[in-house]
Amino acid sequence: MQKKIPQRQCMGCRERKAKRELIRVVRGTDGNVSLDFGGKAPGRGAYICPDPECLKKALRSKALDRSLEVTIPEEIYERLAKEMEAGRG
Repeated sequence: MQKKIPQRQCMGCRERKAKRELIRVVRGTDGNVSLDFGGKAPGRGAYICPDPECLKKALRSKALDRSLEVTIPEEIYERLAKEMEAGRG
């Protein structure tokens, strides 16, 4: 029997993809928002594709803010953009 692959929905394009393909943004129990590349950090998580277009869509619609129930600092969006650019190279 084949092992089930966990699926998550991207907050930008709204497509369901394998959890490992996505970047997790997590709001920790202390309220701080950070990026979680291991997918194991405690707290409420939201996922986004490693695609700058998805990040733009999520930023415009404030989907990550709503999902994490907190206003996400600009630094997190900037770091996400940098990680996506680095991943493309």
